[in-house]
Amino acid sequence: MWDWFVNLLTNILAALQGFTGDWGLAIIVLTFIIRILLTPLMAKSSASTARMQLMQPKLTELQERYSDDPEKLAEETRKVYAEMGFNPLTGCLPVFLQMPIFFALFTVARQVPADASFLNILPSLPSSVAEMVAANGFGGAIVYVLLDLLFGVLTLIPMLLNQQTQTEDARRQSLMMGVVMSIMMVWFGWSVPSAVLLYYNTSAIWQVVQQRFIVSSVIKHAREEAEAKMIDAPVEVDVVRRERKKRPRKKA
Repeated sequence: MWDWFVNLLTNILAALQGFTGDWGLAIIVLTFIIRILLTPLMAKSSASTARMQLMQPKLTELQERYSDDPEKLAEETRKVYAEMGFNPLTGCLPVFLQMPIFFALFTVARQVPADASFLNILPSLPSSVAEMVAANGFGGAIVYVLLDLLFGVLTLIPMLLNQQTQTEDARRQSLMMGVVMSIMMVWFGWSVPSAVLLYYNTSAIWQVVQQRFIVSSVIKHAREEAEAKMIDAPVEVDVVRRERKKRPRKKA
């Protein structure tokens, strides 16, 4: 099954290369096709994230109220999810669908010709940054090094854009996590084929543009819809019935 998927991706990439006349452009076109197909799922994922942010105070309240009753906590959490139309799997689905393509590109990149290039800017797409630096030095592989650094920067930008809806403490934690993640991505990108870096960078640029101009409006609409549901939701009041004490009888 995996070999079939890799062969399919290889054939699609080869067909795109025959159309564009350039392997790098073929990777970019393939990235655009994949991202366009995933756009509806990304919109649902963003709306799901917005609902989750609004539900968080309610979920925290439930965790405190039913900390000693896991079954009741799970039941009440499901009720909140149902009221808000929230599905936890929706936010993860786009990532899961992209992972097979991302890992398959490792194999596909090794199967393209050794002289496959991107507009002669990247003369060897199957080679990694480490291989190009070892062969040509930092000066001769500067474009590959910049591609790897861009890999880290584009990992950080979406996290910074998400900070607009976060609290001050959450922003600091998100920034710290984003910096660590960016450093890890630069280290990871150092040894992968540059074709994979080109795919990821193109995909990340698409995500930034999509998040800035499309996803923001989706999130705004989802937040307004979720807020309306929370306002219309019935208020639950815990009623504790007081025990009726017996009145003392008068002595005759």
